[in-house]
Amino acid sequence: MIEVIQPGLLASVQDLGRHGHCRLGINPGGALNTLALSMANLLVGNPVDAAGIEITMGACEIRFTADTRIALGGDDIGATLDGKPIAACWSIPVRAGSTLKLVPALPDSPSQLPRHSMRTYLAVAGGIDVPVMLGSRSTDLKAGFGGHRGRALRKGDRLAIGDARQARATVVGPAFGVRSPHWRGVALYDDDSSRHVTLRVLPGPEFQQFTNASKDALWRHAWRITPNSNRMGYRLEGTELKRKHGRDMLSHGVVPGVIQVPPSGQPIILMGDAQTTGGYPKIGVVIGADLWKLAQAPLNATLRLELCDMQGALAAREEQQRYLDSIRDAVAALDWSRAMLYRK
Repeated sequence: MIEVIQPGLLASVQDLGRHGHCRLGINPGGALNTLALSMANLLVGNPVDAAGIEITMGACEIRFTADTRIALGGDDIGATLDGKPIAACWSIPVRAGSTLKLVPALPDSPSQLPRHSMRTYLAVAGGIDVPVMLGSRSTDLKAGFGGHRGRALRKGDRLAIGDARQARATVVGPAFGVRSPHWRGVALYDDDSSRHVTLRVLPGPEFQQFTNASKDALWRHAWRITPNSNRMGYRLEGTELKRKHGRDMLSHGVVPGVIQVPPSGQPIILMGDAQTTGGYPKIGVVIGADLWKLAQAPLNATLRLELCDMQGALAAREEQQRYLDSIRDAVAALDWSRAMLYRK
């Protein structure tokens, strides 16, 4: 059992999402950083789609009432277990009564970016045991169903843990870690506000409807993530993007990663909790393998959008899958009775 002592700004039960129901107006939802949750699940012996806890901007405290094994996905965010620092990308045995705290460091001044990224994912051996609804345990915060009572976690909530005996992980054996996916070139935000994240983008169906200057600006100019961003969409601020003709469009299906351009000319990148249809022109779509980078980027950070083709998008997805496969193979081969450590 897990007891929530302090949920922080926003914490919720999430898995890899509720897919196949867009025709009913139900978005996929799930963890915004699927790579972090998948990695953490593998480190504790779970399948990648087991339910964990998505923690936004740290400041969370959780007590474990039973022996288990945990892993944190995402960046290092000042996490401690019973007062001792622990790192992300590590699998750690936990004893009953232990307390996990996440206390992110604040920037030295309002002009600086947060020193840690937006989200951290807690995986527990056996997974968070909440009811499956429409094929998923994830919380649909907008519709109010799934997860734990269809809402964000609150102080005093108690969450059951699944049967860890069905997972490869055990509550005995050493702590071990893997290399963080950030080695693939994602800038970590600290005191340097000039650093940015680069997202690879496929041209969208309405790309050619925009002026040449706007198409050029999409790739050449930097974009700021505004504070008016959330699990539904990340609103960007930068050069105004203009269409050649301002004709109306019929509503059409949209998916996470789509970059819509409303009349303001300031693009919106749709995220997991976004609507399933929309009438704004789609200038591009962030490739699936890069959406996790956006989920980690703090508010007011800068983005660069980089032109990508379908071949590059597929190659990126395969590279990400190889990374997860390497973790799965290492855990499967691990002898829990020996102190085999995998350093980041």
